[in-house]
Amino acid sequence: MNIQLKTDGKHTPMLTGKVALVTGSTSGIGLGIARALAGAGAAVVLNGLGAADEVAKTKDDLAREYGVKVGYSPADMSKPKAIGEMIGSTLLEHGRLDILVNNAGVQHVAPLEQFPPEKWDQILAINLSSAFHTIRLALPAMRERGYGRIINIASAHGLVASPFKAAYVAAKHGIVGLTKVAALEAAEQGITCNAICPGYVYTPLVEAQIDGQAKAHGISRDQVIRDVLLAQQPNKRFATVEEIGALTAFLASEAAASITGTALPVDGGWTAH
Repeated sequence: MNIQLKTDGKHTPMLTGKVALVTGSTSGIGLGIARALAGAGAAVVLNGLGAADEVAKTKDDLAREYGVKVGYSPADMSKPKAIGEMIGSTLLEHGRLDILVNNAGVQHVAPLEQFPPEKWDQILAINLSSAFHTIRLALPAMRERGYGRIINIASAHGLVASPFKAAYVAAKHGIVGLTKVAALEAAEQGITCNAICPGYVYTPLVEAQIDGQAKAHGISRDQVIRDVLLAQQPNKRFATVEEIGALTAFLASEAAASITGTALPVDGGWTAH
């Protein structure tokens, strides 16, 4: 059987005409994803923390570099009302929402019996409940158009556990389950839902952890990277935000129409143990 991908002969970017919302996208993995989607031709709505001038610069840089419309919502992802306003304003401005990327997340590390209940509530709200709210609010518009791509940024910790990360592991396992449910419910309407499960990804936050761990333990940067942060990753290298962005853009494309309900590790072999 001869299968050919559709093309107009002009190399139109594969997501031209699509609108994408990426939560937690003013820095790190989320910004890398937003950049990849913009590079593929999608209009992008950013969300996350940051000083107003820095956010404005990020918006302007993306719009200028890729020639797409770039918006921003300051919605607090722990607040259902703010999430509703963000989805509503996106639909009002663009008339559609084709690609939803749930990336917003926070972390806290502590033994179970010492884990602050308020931190548990915060992590579950931002890392898990926010995705429930965005999905439930985005699905009607996606169903109406007969097209949608929901991509949840989970973690290797959505598939395996580590000590001292009770809330994060619980939330990321929950995201994987939520992904499967959304995929099944929307399967006949041209909507897919998948989870990406990164291991350690190199970001400014990780760079700060390297320096902090090196000073705290009196060991070299290389030792921190290899023996502490990447202890569970057999390939002993960080994934990059570009790799996560590229996979997200592919899952958002028509080429990924038959991929749904999956949890895709990008973890250097961590979960192959």
